[in-house]
Amino acid sequence: MSVLSTPSSPLLSPPIARKISISISVPFLRSSPVTPSLPPLRARFVAMAAASGTRIPSFTAGSTAVMPPSHPTYDLNAVIVLALSEDAGDRGDVTCLATIPIDVKAEATFIAKEDGVIAGISLAEMIFNEVDPSLNVEWSEKDGNYIRKGMQFGKVHGCARSIIVAERVVLNFMQRMSGIATLTKAMSDAAHPACILETRKTAPGLRLVDKWAVLIGGGKNHRLGLFDMVMIKDNHISVAGGVTNAMKSVDQFLEQQNFTVPVEVETRTLEEVKEVLQYATDNKTSLTRIMLDNMVVPLPNGDVDVSMLKDAVLLIDGRFETEASGNVTIETVKKIGETGVTYISSGALTHSVKALDISLKIDTELALQVGRRTNRA
Repeated sequence: MSVLSTPSSPLLSPPIARKISISISVPFLRSSPVTPSLPPLRARFVAMAAASGTRIPSFTAGSTAVMPPSHPTYDLNAVIVLALSEDAGDRGDVTCLATIPIDVKAEATFIAKEDGVIAGISLAEMIFNEVDPSLNVEWSEKDGNYIRKGMQFGKVHGCARSIIVAERVVLNFMQRMSGIATLTKAMSDAAHPACILETRKTAPGLRLVDKWAVLIGGGKNHRLGLFDMVMIKDNHISVAGGVTNAMKSVDQFLEQQNFTVPVEVETRTLEEVKEVLQYATDNKTSLTRIMLDNMVVPLPNGDVDVSMLKDAVLLIDGRFETEASGNVTIETVKKIGETGVTYISSGALTHSVKALDISLKIDTELALQVGRRTNRA
């Protein structure tokens, strides 16, 4: 069991959409009065304070299977506070205030409503902690584990108002992260021995959360942003006047700045691959990876032609890492992985993700009955 411990406001409004199920199964218990929640204004104050620093909170090894990516400016706590403040508005949870006495306690149980990889458990603990540090949370699974439909995999106990206030924000994050982790796991298994990468096609403001989910699902992270890798793409090449000019400019810039970062260049034809290799033969270069973009060609029958991709990999012959990009789906990724590329990147992992269905209820037994009635599949 983990006990949450960061001050916050139990009156922040409840989470918004669900796809992971949490159920509260123990009947309400009256206990000694809990401290009244602070006004919603506190959330705004915390958000401003958090935004002034850049931090990723520490985690206990027991609850965290996979650590979040390291980022120089991203603040997970500020993202959580913003999500809670968005829900609370300027009044807090008016439904809880109207229907639930402040001294009522309850226990809620997380229930999976479909099969998949669970992700966001560590983040959920942070959210519960922000809402009410007196809440007790315990899990029977950890981030990255595979869960089955109907499985009860965690519980939270404490002030009923606080649980309901945190519910939707917790589920929104967990559902999205679990959907990303589930697809990543499926694509990683199919692509082996190639490694699966996401791209920068992430929800604005949620990039680190999305990329954390990819790690939980067994993938690897591409660059976190514009700052941690030189990535020479088609537009850079067009403006620079060609691949060679662009690469030469990058090498000169990095030398002048005494700056070391990975360097990737996008190629779209075998001729561009040859041009890159020729430049690397004739010059000292910081190049580390060659992207082979849209060299997977869709066929009318639904299959793909990977012959150009194979030829490019043979040309490079291990001199640099290779990355296949374009027309990557769960149906095509196995064939792409068999070409010998080092990495396969897919924006679909985080761009068009289907959330995993989960829920949080007070009456577990009734929740399971309703689930059986409405989810026959």
